[in-house]
Amino acid sequence: MTKKKNEVFEWIKALTIAVVVAAVIRYFFFAPIVVDGFSMMPTLHTQDRMIVNKFSYRFSEPKRFDIVVFHATSDKDYIKRIIGLPGETVEYKNDTLYINGEAYEEPYLYEYKNQLIDGPLTEAFDLESIIGQSTVPEGYLFVMGDNRRQSKDSRHIGTVPIDEVMGETSLVYWPLSDVRLAE
Repeated sequence: MTKKKNEVFEWIKALTIAVVVAAVIRYFFFAPIVVDGFSMMPTLHTQDRMIVNKFSYRFSEPKRFDIVVFHATSDKDYIKRIIGLPGETVEYKNDTLYINGEAYEEPYLYEYKNQLIDGPLTEAFDLESIIGQSTVPEGYLFVMGDNRRQSKDSRHIGTVPIDEVMGETSLVYWPLSDVRLAE
């Protein structure tokens, strides 16, 4: 009888440790996310399943063009691309991104731009017209979806506090036929 009790106790202990380790990994290091919507097309598709790397964003600065997941509301997370970093000016003219007055290439948009037949992918704007300031405030990011015509992003919700960023994501792991690194 004692041997059976020890065996049951060992199983309970092993399962408890496994659950605690899994919870720690999910909370502090990596978490799954499902893309919901078309705002990141053609880079990401609705129902793509991805891994959010929470660990790297705890110890490093956000980088331009990273794809990040952030808390948009108390019950909704968004996935967007970082365009403007704190202290930078952001402007779009003639479907071209300008950061601090310098034109930037956005190769992840080439496929979409080549399919367009009616006007620019990204309508012209500057930060002043969007957030009432000429630069991205300290501690905030300016984010946009790749599907510029159908994305609810910083042009609509304003800049995003860096503290609300859960982490960076690039690994699509599902569907299996579409496993890839999104850039």
